[in-house]
Amino acid sequence: MQRLLLILFSLFIAYSTIGSELRVGKNQVFHSIEMALKMSQSGDTIFVEKGIYIEPNLLIQHPISLIGINYPTIENNKQQEIITVESDSVSIIGLHLQNIKVSYINDYAAIKVNRQKHCVFENNRLENTFFGIFLKHSKDCIIRNNYIKGNAKNEMSSGNAVHLWYCKNILVEKNQARNHRDGIYLEFVDNSIVKNNIVADNIRYGLHFMFSDHDEYRGNTFRSNGAGVAVMFSKYIKMQNNHFEFNWGSASYGLLLKDITDSEITNNIFKQNTIAIYMEGANRVDIHKNEFNSNGWAMKIYGSSMYNKINQNNFLNNSFELGVSGKSESNNFDGNYWSSHTGYDLNKDGTADIPYRPVKLFSRIISRIPSTSILMRSLLIDIIDFAEKVNPVLTPDNLKDHRPSMKIIDYDKN
Repeated sequence: MQRLLLILFSLFIAYSTIGSELRVGKNQVFHSIEMALKMSQSGDTIFVEKGIYIEPNLLIQHPISLIGINYPTIENNKQQEIITVESDSVSIIGLHLQNIKVSYINDYAAIKVNRQKHCVFENNRLENTFFGIFLKHSKDCIIRNNYIKGNAKNEMSSGNAVHLWYCKNILVEKNQARNHRDGIYLEFVDNSIVKNNIVADNIRYGLHFMFSDHDEYRGNTFRSNGAGVAVMFSKYIKMQNNHFEFNWGSASYGLLLKDITDSEITNNIFKQNTIAIYMEGANRVDIHKNEFNSNGWAMKIYGSSMYNKINQNNFLNNSFELGVSGKSESNNFDGNYWSSHTGYDLNKDGTADIPYRPVKLFSRIISRIPSTSILMRSLLIDIIDFAEKVNPVLTPDNLKDHRPSMKIIDYDKN
């Protein structure tokens, strides 16, 4: 008898944990999502049928799953915040959230979360949003496979597609973020992963993070943003297998590194950016097995950037390969392939017999006098660069690749 009571009690607990199903739709008991939320209990699932729902701010205060069927469209009746999450363990899946007005006072978002954990936001479509998905003081959450498109006109009147502030252990995966101020923004965000996202056509940065440590981003594409990625005041960052493409502009970078230490940049492709990598105050950064192809500048290293390792990269058809300030004596450039290198390899070991100096005199001239770019690829500039190569006076003679590769380095480019 005691065993039977134990079994019945276990079944009761299991049943109560599963929760009930509530349905919202034209022919359902609930015609509004707000009413279904008020009637729901912890562990319930609310299914929202296809349709258009004009709702007040939807406040979720207990663990539930809110799931759309065929992407129902939800708007706030004042074009302000659509969904506010004030509970752990909330899932929002398959909704179409749209039309949030610009505010210079409030950070209105399609989905906003404050001080929660174990939440999932997946397979949603967010359009014409001020902020898209906004998490603060939250942890152990997933933002996956969402399409987030804003209507940003300028930095002052736009928000970010994915905005994380003071968060930990967040996974941002397989999202599309377009036409916002920043595609993905992280500030004081630790131990998080940003992977396999497509981030394009944003006004300022594709990915922008500051004061964030022990993070990883990999497999992302940053295309045609004001600048691709900015990593600032951070340490222990891994950047792998990303594509930085077509980030053009007078102050545009594929990747901006400012006051970053002890990090790794591996197997990325930098193609047709104004400056592929700009480093200022970057120390102990390992940059290896990357491809720099057809950029204005492959790399600019300024502002006390020391003890960096730039090895086994392919520098292909860039207007300028390297620009530096100071002597950069502590940085190591050995073992790269340089398409403009004209050295020889008499012993056929795959390494040039003489060092290569990637800093050209004209690159230093154009840095100080940008208007001289009109002379690029002229005979005069070829003569100046050749003379400086033979007898270096103005370029750093000690900055060399002592073992330049004679052929393109083969490595996995995912």
